[in-house]
Amino acid sequence: MARIIFPDQTDTRDLSAIQKTLTPLGITLHNWPVPGSQRTHELLEKAVLDDGEKEALLNVVDDRFETLKREAGYTTRDMIVLHENIPGLAEMLAKFEKIHYHTDDEVRYILAGKGYFGFVDANENQFMLEVVAGDYINVPANTEHWFVMRGSPRIKAVRYFIDSSGWTPVYTGRALQFTA
Repeated sequence: MARIIFPDQTDTRDLSAIQKTLTPLGITLHNWPVPGSQRTHELLEKAVLDDGEKEALLNVVDDRFETLKREAGYTTRDMIVLHENIPGLAEMLAKFEKIHYHTDDEVRYILAGKGYFGFVDANENQFMLEVVAGDYINVPANTEHWFVMRGSPRIKAVRYFIDSSGWTPVYTGRALQFTA
């Protein structure tokens, strides 16, 4: 289950408290347990997946995609698999460690591993949201945020898009004050 970490290092895993913090920013967070069989579990444990294995995992959660297509107009989805042995991983992740926004929603359903989204609230305070397996997050278009792995070696997530061309980061130049 997700956890908010505040700059004073206090945190909470209480879903209603987390949603109360995220709602003013328009961010949606749900916890959807990852369904699956023994084969699904085996794929989630692997560091590297080929295209067929990625598609098998996408099929396990395809009911979520069908719902998002009907309710929110999402048109496509894919799976991102990040692990410690990807050449150039640090350089790739560095693009998302700066405060930015996208012109399309950034939507993730975490199937394995964990990562950290950072946000700027209405008072310009910054905080981190740890997302783990089962967490679904929708960061609305034009919402300032950043993403870091913070020592987590792996993450597998489904990405949902209305228009993938709107997913290029637009950097705001705002200074990052909180990364821990």
